[in-house]
Amino acid sequence: MIEIKLHGTYNIYYAILGMRNPMNSWHLMDSRELDQAGNCKIGEKDLNLAQRLILAGSEHGKFLRFITVCFDLTAPLYWWKEFDTYKFAEKNSCSTMHKLTSKDLGAHDFSFDKLTDFRNAQIRHLNDLIKAYKSREGENEEDNEFRKIVFIELIQDLPSAYMQKRTVITNYAELRNIYFQRRNHKLDEWRKFCTWVEETLLYAKELICLEKSEIKN
Repeated sequence: MIEIKLHGTYNIYYAILGMRNPMNSWHLMDSRELDQAGNCKIGEKDLNLAQRLILAGSEHGKFLRFITVCFDLTAPLYWWKEFDTYKFAEKNSCSTMHKLTSKDLGAHDFSFDKLTDFRNAQIRHLNDLIKAYKSREGENEEDNEFRKIVFIELIQDLPSAYMQKRTVITNYAELRNIYFQRRNHKLDEWRKFCTWVEETLLYAKELICLEKSEIKN
């Protein structure tokens, strides 16, 4: 289970402008309607060149790195562990260190396909730890040591299905890598993420999801 909220896609126009720097071919640009986010309607000539550069390899298609995307994404920890292998994405997460003990946990806080008796028992155990942690809010050394021990147990026992929200900023080049590496992944979260990329982002089908068979000769 994942939840995604797009904040914005930025800089398409200036990415196209920079794409033409190597050949000084700015006079051939036919992209128009620049908006405040730096986006535009990509012209036919620009799109044709962009697609040929993309299919020529990452070095030639590096202009995609200039097109940035920002979104909120809530996903289980086991999925974030795989997402973290991608280095060209900055993330700012909700903190388990500061907020995990702020409320009781429920089934909605986890990406469980099925809520079994064992998983219900896990949630009850975690809530017992949270209750114990809150019960000793004194400032003496004994209370602090007790809370430290309980908190460590809470973190260690937290299932990898725990849902965490992060704000992410990345770029079209990295999303292209992700799309082709993960679109047929066995985890539903990856397939849903790739579908979201393809169906939501500006010119995603033409730039991020482009395959060689789709370009016209």
